[in-house]
Amino acid sequence: MAERRVYRIEITAKAAREIRALPTKHDRALVMRRIQALAHDPRPPGCRKLVGHQAWRVRQGRYRILYTVDDDVVSIVIIRVGPRKYVYR
Repeated sequence: MAERRVYRIEITAKAAREIRALPTKHDRALVMRRIQALAHDPRPPGCRKLVGHQAWRVRQGRYRILYTVDDDVVSIVIIRVGPRKYVYR
């Protein structure tokens, strides 16, 4: 049986500010839970590769989490977190 790798998660300063700025504690908890789940499955069902970028996105309610995956180093970098209206700018 193959050993499952656990990815190391890094959050950029900008993404950390965006997480802290989410309107409710409940929203922050849901987003953080989703980010932590990426450590075990970096490309979960429903994730999408961004066109023209080396980044992925996953939805958590009305928020989007943009991140990159480095399979060689076994790490994930969270780039942006926010509502769809603003996160892709």
